[in-house]
Amino acid sequence: MPLSETWPPPDAAETAPETVPPLVPELSQLMIHLLKGVLYRDDDERLWVSLLRLQARVREQAAVLLLELVLDEAEGHAFLKSRPEADESDGAPRLPRLVARRPLSYPVSLMLALLRKRLAEFDADGGEGVGTRLVLSREEIAELLRVFLPEGSNEARLIDQVDATIAKVADLGFLRRLKSTGASTSPAAQSPAHYEVRRILKAFVDAQWLADFEARLAGYRTALSDAKAPGAARAPARENADV
Repeated sequence: MPLSETWPPPDAAETAPETVPPLVPELSQLMIHLLKGVLYRDDDERLWVSLLRLQARVREQAAVLLLELVLDEAEGHAFLKSRPEADESDGAPRLPRLVARRPLSYPVSLMLALLRKRLAEFDADGGEGVGTRLVLSREEIAELLRVFLPEGSNEARLIDQVDATIAKVADLGFLRRLKSTGASTSPAAQSPAHYEVRRILKAFVDAQWLADFEARLAGYRTALSDAKAPGAARAPARENADV
């Protein structure tokens, strides 16, 4: 029998899906952006408006990947996070996480906690400064850390550690380096580096995480004070934590 008489089958129209959701290019753009990182309203106003309009569709697509959308309209950011893992006692299979948890070194955890506290103080003061943005210089960030370092710490080593920790925190998306306003190309003539503390830090470092870390900081301060006494053991330098 010729192919033209057998294809397509007579009942093809009956077996085809009744309704297919229309393709929305903005939905694809949103999912790709959110899977790569945080969406900020200030960075892409057009895409933010699309998210508000299509958030139900975004939540449906995210649920397929065992993710959920966290949308904060007041702060102006959105991101995807893993859903709580199923209880193994229920016999549910343990599925791989699409968004992995990464352990943080003690310096990074310390900087996140200090920046979170500084952001809370900034908000309590009415958000004075550049709009609602908290902007700190590298020197101000270093000063936040200085109190937790042993007396007599080498200044050059301190700055190197601060720069390395700032770079890691920026890589995590909690700090953003602002463009220098200096017109000169000479490094000596340019204005000091300034960083914006991204407000999404509030979503990751919640009150419970901060309280737990502050309890560990209290122990660290005690160890640091003991370390200053002659013949005392050195205070711990690192501790792991998760955001």
